[in-house]
Formats: sequence, C-alpha cells, structure tokens
Amino acid sequence: MKQNKCSQNHANFLVLLITGMLYVTFNVFLRDCHLKISMDLIRAEIISVGDEILYGQIVDTNSQWISKELDKIGIRTVRKSTVSDNEKDILDALDLATNRADIILMTGGLGPTSDDLTKPCLAKFFGCEIVLHEQALKEVAEIFKKVGKELTETNREQAYLPTACDHITNRVGTAPGMWFHQDGKVYVSMPGVPHEMKTMIREQILPKLASVFEMPTIYHKLVKTIGIGESWLSDKIKSWEVQLPAHIKLAYLPSLGEVKLRLTATGKSFAELEEDVAHQIELVRPLITKYIYGYDQDTVPKVVGALLRKSQLTLAIAESCTGGSVSKAITAIERSSDYFVGSVVAYQNRLKKSLLEVPEDTLNAFGAVSEQTVAAMAEGVRKHLNSDIGIATSGVAGPGGGTVEKPVGTVWIACSDGTETITKKLSLFRDRNVNIQYSTLAVLNLARQRLLEMDGEKT
Repeated sequence: MKQNKCSQNHANFLVLLITGMLYVTFNVFLRDCHLKISMDLIRAEIISVGDEILYGQIVDTNSQWISKELDKIGIRTVRKSTVSDNEKDILDALDLATNRADIILMTGGLGPTSDDLTKPCLAKFFGCEIVLHEQALKEVAEIFKKVGKELTETNREQAYLPTACDHITNRVGTAPGMWFHQDGKVYVSMPGVPHEMKTMIREQILPKLASVFEMPTIYHKLVKTIGIGESWLSDKIKSWEVQLPAHIKLAYLPSLGEVKLRLTATGKSFAELEEDVAHQIELVRPLITKYIYGYDQDTVPKVVGALLRKSQLTLAIAESCTGGSVSKAITAIERSSDYFVGSVVAYQNRLKKSLLEVPEDTLNAFGAVSEQTVAAMAEGVRKHLNSDIGIATSGVAGPGGGTVEKPVGTVWIACSDGTETITKKLSLFRDRNVNIQYSTLAVLNLARQRLLEMDGEKT
C-alpha cells in the first residue's frame, strides 16, 4: 500500500513536471509569436491635410520623406492619403486609418486660421476638450520674442491643445505637434511646413516610436537592369523568384528604359539579411547578367563614367535629336572631366558635315536619320575631339517631322572606338521628351556594353 502511494506521488510529480515544462515552452512560443507579429506588422499610414495639395498648387513631398524615415527604423508605410480641409473628410480618414494601421501620422492643418481644422477634428475624434497648454504657450511666446514680434491673440490660439494628447515641441515654428496613444495605436499630428515637420520627426517622433514599438530590421537592395522589359525580365527569373525564402520579397519597379528589382528582407539581424540578399543576387545574376548595369544608387551615366575611368579612356559625344541631353547626363557626374572631352550638338546637316565630317554623299543618299549618318557622326566626333570613344544620336524626336519610311520615334545611335563602330536602331514613341530621355539612356548603355567588351578583350 505504501509502495503504491509512493508510485502515485511519483507519477503525480512527473505529470506536474511535464505540465510545467509544457507551460513554459508554450509561453515562450507565445512570446516569440507575439514578437514576430509585432515585428512583422508595424504599419503606418500618412494623412496629408490641405486643399492646396488636392488643387495641385503644391506638391506633397512630406509623405515621401516620412516614408523613407519610417523605413529606416523598420516601420512599413501601408497607405498615404490626402484629404481636404473639411471636418468630415478628416474624421473619415482617421476612422479608416485606425482600422488598417498601428501608427497614423498627419501633416498640415495646424495653423492659427479658421480653415485649419486638424486640431478640432482630433479633439472630436478622441472625445476631449481643447484647453490652453502652458508649456506650449511659453514656447510659442518665445518664438515670437526671438523674432521681435508681438504674440497676437490669433497666434496664442496655437497653444490650445486637445487634453488627450501629449504636446510635441516645435523648435523651429509656432505650431506644436500632438501625440495621442489609444488602444495600442499611435496618432501624431505635425505641421505641414517641411522643415518644421522634419525637425520634429527626427528629434522627437522617431525616438519615441522606437520606444513604443519593437522594430524589425528591414533591408532593401536594388538590382538595376536596362535593355529588357518588365514582363520579359519576369519570365527570365521566374524559376529563381518562386524559390525566394519567405522573409525576402521581390518587387518590380519599371521606369523609362529601366527595370529595378527591389529585394526587401525583414528580420532581426541586418548583417544576416544583407548576407541572405547577397546570396540571392548571386543566384539570379547568371540569368540576367547582360541586363544588370548596377545596384542601389548607381545610374547609367555614373556606371559609364566609372568604366571610362577604370580603363583610362576618354569620351566625346555627337548629338542631334537628343539636343545635349546625353552631355548633360554625363556632366552631372562629379569629376566627369577626368574622362569627358566634350560634345557637338549638330542639329542641322551643315554642322554634321562641317564639324563631324559626315560625307555629303552619305547625307544625300541615306538622310540624317540613318545608320550610315549616325556611324559617321560617332567616328567624326571621336576623331575631331581626339577621344578614345565617340557616341552619337540622330532621329525623329517628334511630335512632327516623321515620314512613312522614318516615322516619329525612329532613332539611330552609335558607338565608335577606333576599331569598331556599333549601331542600333530604336523604334520609340510619339512623345518628344520621352524619346529624348530614352535615346539618352540607350546610347549610354551602348557605350557601357562596348566598354565592358573592351575590358574583357584586355583581360
């Protein structure tokens, strides 16, 4: 009987021990899950208030800047909206944002005049009064004292704040910011004046957000491609894309003449994320090597300049339809004088003949917009300006001037290095500015490809 009781006690102890271990394990699991959820799902929405933005009288640069700053500390902006100076619109925007974001950041509508409605709308939204805030009044009065102006009753109104908010000091302006924290959500209202908003964000709001939320690490890497469209690029890397790990997301960012691949990795360690993304780039590179021209902050003109500097070669440019756009792109790069000799914008045929030595027979037989003429332009500018590389453009930029044989958007580009002259025909669009921009990128890319070939030939 005593032995049975002992055995029973032993069994009970084991049950308690196992239960306790399971309890601890389960709570650790829940804690980790909670951390993961909080790290993965910190979402922000930006609301810009102001009729002047909706009318197109000013451009909302605030939202873009705020998004970048939030991204740096691991907060994802999930939506941006612009609303009018209207109570219903502001309150509706707050209701919607509350349902889909953890952090709601508002700019604008904090001035002292009757059309600035953000403050009363926030008081109504949070069901509180607006009262004089002594510290805010002191700060507003100090601002006016510094500039030698009297504090008017209208400006004094800016020191009245909703009782539900924490006051945020405006060190460079007169409109205080407001911080509300309710039901796990943070609402911040800031002035719309960019330098006031930026100072407030950097010095006070970002540090406070970092103390309230546990931030994940977000790492972005851009792979920049040229000479291939988005759908063709997607087809080439499909097999790689489907095997990306869950914590790395891919986005296609097409722009004129280029497609950027943005890899975004989310986790805890920046170094690990950087290594993971680098590994994925090594896997995809063989599939699209010929189209990748750079990463992150690289531009085609910058890459061309780096290749010229590396090979100790010089460049001269002959332009017709691009009207100096190629030269502008090259000289926008710091220290481009290391490799850029100069250019000739030969718009009329007489200048193509006199300055670039394009034979008159070539122009008469084939016209200014032709493979033969653009090749002669590239060769001529290289010889005339005594450079190693010559590139050239000639085409029908539009919107008029096209023919059946050479419609608007017909552009020829060329690259000459003294041993070989490469030409390419572009069939572009009816938009003049688009054609100029596209042709500029295309001829620089032609030079980039040839410089890479020459570098390979040397090695």
